[in-house]
Amino acid sequence: MKKGQNKIAKFWKIIGPGLVTGASDDDPSGIATYSQAGAAYGLSTLWTSIVAFPLMAAIQQMCAKIGLVTSQGLTGTLKKHYPKPILYLMLVFSFPAIVMNIGADIAGMGAVGNLLFPAIDATFFSVFFTVLLLGLIIYLPYQKIASVLKYLCIVMLVYFVVPFLYKQNFVAILKATFIPSFEWNTGFVAIIVGILGTTISPYLFFWQASVEVEEMKHRKKHLIVNKKLIHNMKQDVDFGMTFSGFIMYFIILTTGTVLYNAGVHQIDTVEQAANALKPLAGDLAYLLFAIGVIGTGLIAIPVLSGSLSYIFTETFGWEQGLDKKFHEAKGFYAIIAISLLLGLSMNYIGISPIKALIYTAVLYGITAPVLIAIILHISNNKKIMGEFVNDTKSNVLGVIALLIMTAASLLLLYLQFFN
Repeated sequence: MKKGQNKIAKFWKIIGPGLVTGASDDDPSGIATYSQAGAAYGLSTLWTSIVAFPLMAAIQQMCAKIGLVTSQGLTGTLKKHYPKPILYLMLVFSFPAIVMNIGADIAGMGAVGNLLFPAIDATFFSVFFTVLLLGLIIYLPYQKIASVLKYLCIVMLVYFVVPFLYKQNFVAILKATFIPSFEWNTGFVAIIVGILGTTISPYLFFWQASVEVEEMKHRKKHLIVNKKLIHNMKQDVDFGMTFSGFIMYFIILTTGTVLYNAGVHQIDTVEQAANALKPLAGDLAYLLFAIGVIGTGLIAIPVLSGSLSYIFTETFGWEQGLDKKFHEAKGFYAIIAISLLLGLSMNYIGISPIKALIYTAVLYGITAPVLIAIILHISNNKKIMGEFVNDTKSNVLGVIALLIMTAASLLLLYLQFFN
């Protein structure tokens, strides 16, 4: 028993940035997308979680390896090795997309908080969560933040329970999981594009690379990049992406059986999904779903704001790092604060969370293929990566991700502006 416990403890120590990245990928805005997929099309999109996993893992591994090998974030590597217009273009597209994503997540958490405690206005919860997150990010040292985020991931296990509180057809579930189905209509194509956009998100690329650098600072014995360190990183990323894929799978499964079978086919927000579950799957399912939304928001928003701050500070050469105290990296924490406050302000200036998600998806859709192409180029550049350039498997998966995201982006732009 002790040997087994030691193995688990050792593995828990290894995992960290990859798990947090994976969990943050299933943020409240992502949950809304998966809920709509299940409500509108039943189990028809379950297979996307199987397809997305290797692509997500391959890209995030490349980003993590860039951080480990160069001891710089993705922005710092771009700044050093690529023309500045590319860097500034990423900055221009990333800033509004990430801020709108933060705003949509804060609004979703506020609305779900109001569902759990109807006597308290949703706006109060939005302000409360914003202030709470800002305080934790500024005053907690990096290791504490990393530990808190890691343990918050446990909250997301509630989504593994929810589908089993409702009678399921396991033959239909297995068929939908392993036999892809596709409908050639605008709605279905849009939801597939939305799933890809919320799953393979550019902000995660920046976060993964930068947070690996932070981790290295706290693991002094691992300052020399070697095969063992790369192996541990891959384990971490694979575990995180698997975790993310399972959460996505179980949310689609829940809404694709409970809501779809009950004739509830339109879900625009996470609170609608939670509310719709209450009379159909019972109070416990509703409660667990709602708690999961708040848990994912508490994980995702520090990742979103942190990734934006890394982008800015690396671009302009400012002091940075979650391990730094406020007075040591004022610019870094100021960007985090501004992004949170701008996200919160969206509740008051008339931009609905749904519109914010659409705009975010469009901006992410434009930047994702460009970034994936750059990440592939960096990962195959021996001058930058030395002996740790991509192997054939990574390149094949990376190219597939590039082609799929390019096609998805073109489809998304067509559906939004020309259809």
